[in-house]
Amino acid sequence: MFRIPKSLFRTLAVAEAISWTLLIGGIILRATQGWAIAVTIGGGIHGFVFLAYAATAILVAKNQRWSAGPTAVALVSAVVPYATIPVEMWLARTGRLDGAWRLEPTTDPRDATWHDRLLRWALNHAWLLGTVLAVGVVGLYVALLVIGPPGGRG
Repeated sequence: MFRIPKSLFRTLAVAEAISWTLLIGGIILRATQGWAIAVTIGGGIHGFVFLAYAATAILVAKNQRWSAGPTAVALVSAVVPYATIPVEMWLARTGRLDGAWRLEPTTDPRDATWHDRLLRWALNHAWLLGTVLAVGVVGLYVALLVIGPPGGRG
């Protein structure tokens, strides 16, 4: 399903935008109907997808060799409601999402660095990479739940 970086990034960018809808809908339901649980559910889903999008943005940025600028734009876009969609469109239009996963070394001297070798190894063990990323996202999500919501518990 995610044979190219573009499809993975696009999927998470859309999921992040959808999760904003759930969070905003929950806020509206809390304000109009008194359903605080709606924010808990929408916020929980949004928080998890936010972390998954950030992990995806970092993975794709490393694979595509983005500079700090586009990487920061991709990460910060998750903080602004629905901004991941236009950012994904911009990255695609500018060719930053073109190409395949870097599974094999090339003649590019950058491919000899330890972190590029590690990336290739991880990409060649996709199930392990996916598991490690999923465990990392879940672990961070649980840690943030224990810490509590932004602004404290109301």
